[in-house]
Amino acid sequence: MEQVPPEDRPTPGAAGRPEVPGDDRDPTTHQLRLFLTLARELHFGRAAQRLFMTQPSLSRQIRLLENRLGAPLVDRTSRSVQLTEAGRMLLPEAENVVAAMSRLRSRAAEQSRRVRGLLVLGFVAGESAMPYTHAILDELTQRHPALSVELRMLTFGNQFERLADHDVDAAFLRPPLPPPLRTMTLAVEPRVACLRASDPLAGLAAERALTLTDLAEHRMVDMPASASRVWWDDWTVNPRPDGTPVQFGPVVADIEGLLTEVARGHAISFLPEAARRLYPRPGIRYVDVADAPLSSAALAWLPGHHERPAVAALLDAARAVAPLAKPPL
Repeated sequence: MEQVPPEDRPTPGAAGRPEVPGDDRDPTTHQLRLFLTLARELHFGRAAQRLFMTQPSLSRQIRLLENRLGAPLVDRTSRSVQLTEAGRMLLPEAENVVAAMSRLRSRAAEQSRRVRGLLVLGFVAGESAMPYTHAILDELTQRHPALSVELRMLTFGNQFERLADHDVDAAFLRPPLPPPLRTMTLAVEPRVACLRASDPLAGLAAERALTLTDLAEHRMVDMPASASRVWWDDWTVNPRPDGTPVQFGPVVADIEGLLTEVARGHAISFLPEAARRLYPRPGIRYVDVADAPLSSAALAWLPGHHERPAVAALLDAARAVAPLAKPPL
């Protein structure tokens, strides 16, 4: 048998409302939550246990809530607790208020976690047009609408330098990347050979996939001295699997220069397969190379920068939407 703490009801005032100190205050969300729990349990002892509070404390809070509302919410006897007519009518309203306050707190917490300021992102060649780049930026904007994003195009020669000099906070690049850069893999695709359309190998490619051996006599476009040699040797597969060194031709600084030299027949190059749709050009053919290594795309940043709020938000967005996104290396 439940023992209800003895409490005297306040004496109604002239306006018919109980007169208690602070009665002009509105009910608190906490009191409404206590009422909802009591309404579910219909037992002070069980409700108090569920709420991790004492039974007298719960009874006092319910009484205070009734005083503030000016209506009895529960009928108390030594055997049971029942909702009054007012309690039953006000129960849905109390549920709405508590739910609304919960949503308010959730939205407020979400706003407090949103990142503000400026994030400067670099990209090389066509990385700004790739689907994963758009998906990451869209996700980032949705999560942090107050964060401004500035995109800066990088060249083959300065892409790593701009990161090292803190000119950009992070960048969409193509590995291999030099230390100490940290990376997150975003996608993997084949490499294709970019040839002049009139090259005999372009016609052969219509019959079968080319091999590195087929391309051995062709010169490859070269990079400026400022570019990473390790990076470009990897891209040109230099040396070839049989140990033969690659022959290099004209130096180019960006993708447009590369395509121009190929179209003029001065050299060839390897590019990601996405170049087929990103850089269609008269006089150029993209052909498969059966034994060319795959190409990966990555998000890159300096060690320690992942602790910066804007960069951390970028990496979180990348993990959420990039199918191949992996933990930082």
